[in-house]
Amino acid sequence: MNPHPFTYNGMKRGTIMSSNGNADNRMIKAAVTAPYLERDEEHDLAVRWAQNQDQEALHRLTSAHMRLVIAIAAKFRRYGLMMNDLIQEGHIGLLEAAVRFDPERGVRFSTYATWWIRASIQDYILRNWSIVRGGTSSTQKSLFFSLRRLRAQILKDSQPANSHELYKELAQAIGVSVNDVARMDSRLSGPDASLNAPIVQDNDTTSERQDYLVDENPLPDETVETVIDGEKRLADLANAMDVLNPRERRIIQSRRLNEVGATLEQLGDELGISKERVRQIESRALEKLKKALVATGDFPSKPS
Repeated sequence: MNPHPFTYNGMKRGTIMSSNGNADNRMIKAAVTAPYLERDEEHDLAVRWAQNQDQEALHRLTSAHMRLVIAIAAKFRRYGLMMNDLIQEGHIGLLEAAVRFDPERGVRFSTYATWWIRASIQDYILRNWSIVRGGTSSTQKSLFFSLRRLRAQILKDSQPANSHELYKELAQAIGVSVNDVARMDSRLSGPDASLNAPIVQDNDTTSERQDYLVDENPLPDETVETVIDGEKRLADLANAMDVLNPRERRIIQSRRLNEVGATLEQLGDELGISKERVRQIESRALEKLKKALVATGDFPSKPS
């Protein structure tokens, strides 16, 4: 993914932020006191890193922009995740921007890095905000991060007649379906509930929420019965194939039993007959198979 690997003060990409709180605090303090870079100095550092992979140039370039990471991370605090984690993810985005930045385009590094920092933080929030995974497409991300703001704006400007009308306005504003808005609003309206949360019954007995989940899978005896019936039907079909002559078996095998069925024209070319003749033989063979299978008693003579 990256044009070239790099380390940062001897550490690999993604490990710069320590899990130790004191280390994180030291980095925040260092970011606040880091000197700003003039345009020419920033360009020189970016060139040194892009052309020579100068680690010192990378360190100075990213250190000077850590306050930008902190400022962007602060805007996402309302999602309930640790500020240090948001800063760490933003720092990863900053390093990604440094790898991809082209100093010859005449764009300030902060302008280019802002998108990567925000994208990295948003991806982290989507992965960790809920134990229920949502979509990560651009429209789903826009829906997740814009829904509350747009809802408040719409309710401030007007009062929709009902929730459906509100969802419709939100869907038009964001460019998604009404169902997408309804599902996302449901996710955002309440916290995750543990399946192990205790539920007290009227008789003072306690059970867990997961005890009331409906299992749509068949019961074990039903599964075994299905397997046995399937094996019996396959055996009956194999025996019924004996009533067919070699050409009929060849056509039925190629047309009905292979994973990719052959066409009438293909079989006609192989057998040296017309495709209409192949169709007639297939029809006759199917009738013979049907009679043989009905005779076993496991197949109905007429559809139920």
